[in-house]
Amino acid sequence: MSDGGTSRTGVSGHGDARKTAEGLTYLSGFGNEHSSEAVPGALPEGRNSPQRAPLGLYAEQLSGTAFTEPRDRNRRSWLYRIRPSAAHPAFTRTDNGALRTAPFTETVPDPNRLRWNPLPEPAPGTDFLAGLWTLGGNGDASQRTGIAVHLYHANASMDRVFSDADGELLIVPERGGLLLRTEFGLLHAEPGHVALIPRGVRFRVELLDGSARGYVCENYGAPFRLPDLGPIGANGLANPRDFRAPVAAYEDVEGPVEVVNKYCGNLWTATYDHSPLDVVAWHGNYTPYVYDLRRFNVIGTISYDHPDPSIFTVLTSPSDSPGLANVDFVVFAPRWLVGEDTFRPPYFHRNVMSEYMGLIEGAYDAKAEGFVPGGGSLHNMMSAHGPDRETFDKASSAELKPQKLDDGLAFMFETRWPVALTERAASADHLQQRYDDVWRGLERHFRAER
Repeated sequence: MSDGGTSRTGVSGHGDARKTAEGLTYLSGFGNEHSSEAVPGALPEGRNSPQRAPLGLYAEQLSGTAFTEPRDRNRRSWLYRIRPSAAHPAFTRTDNGALRTAPFTETVPDPNRLRWNPLPEPAPGTDFLAGLWTLGGNGDASQRTGIAVHLYHANASMDRVFSDADGELLIVPERGGLLLRTEFGLLHAEPGHVALIPRGVRFRVELLDGSARGYVCENYGAPFRLPDLGPIGANGLANPRDFRAPVAAYEDVEGPVEVVNKYCGNLWTATYDHSPLDVVAWHGNYTPYVYDLRRFNVIGTISYDHPDPSIFTVLTSPSDSPGLANVDFVVFAPRWLVGEDTFRPPYFHRNVMSEYMGLIEGAYDAKAEGFVPGGGSLHNMMSAHGPDRETFDKASSAELKPQKLDDGLAFMFETRWPVALTERAASADHLQQRYDDVWRGLERHFRAER
């Protein structure tokens, strides 16, 4: 059992937030049955909902799956809080800004290869929620299928609280650190980390630097889980113990707090008379977490050929068809290339899955230029893609000695359905107009006789 506790009287500045973030401790393990109390004795012993919960707290269950789902897929946590979540006034509609939700019907799905530069600078005072900008997605949030791809660009910490009833949020920082204050406690996420906020969990984002930028996968479908390893065996890829869940930390705040709830695609707001981040203790397996992508245990060839990118899967949200993901989260982490007689960059291919790729730092080994940190590319299903001409020419003639790739960190959201764009994304000024040119000049080398 781990301890932790805070009370809050206001949003901290960058310096205070960073000091807090860098001093955090965590609980270790993906999907574990954790327990944590910020005040000794806050957790009841031997039962979940005693007649009177300890310390005058309220007991509340937060269910991330249906009660009757199989035990190995069931996710729920018990929260012991100062006030129950039911103690709030009515919500009213508020403006959605640039945030959109499936089904996406503003444009027709586009078979073209598409690529964007980073988001433009936000207006002063833009917090994480206001800075969310939806590129597109698929499925139907009300039917709990599909995903949305968002980007964010913020220059102010939130002084409000947000929760998403439509899906879980996988946050991928690209620039600027984040302090995530959640009902379960605090998480620190820097570029190179990912943070997961489960469906319905309330949280606030504080910036550790002057601005922050990154990507978000909103997963409407089954919660992300670790992929099966099959013939790989018992170890490899993302190790469960490297996922870190927060220790309990609460806010005991009396006074007006704005709470924004995303529900069936729209934002709703209410003003509470207290902070809803008031959980003094909790136990269960439905928790936020943070993961360092550089700890990914890359599995690759030590003989020949480039493995399929599925070998780089960190997390998967399965669908009703085995092996066909609602969405996979894939990382191209630092690794050695040693394949003999092998074209080492990703090969040319067409895929039944749709791929949105982003770059966290450095360069991607299949694109020599034009693909920059904070930008992204979309290759919808069966759209032909692969290395650009410069990369192809260089890799085709390179000396095949062992090569360490450690100057870039890229990721991919790979989904079973086409990603339909929002109108903003389809007409954005930062959409690259000549992306197809990266494959221009791939020459004919065919000779009928050798």
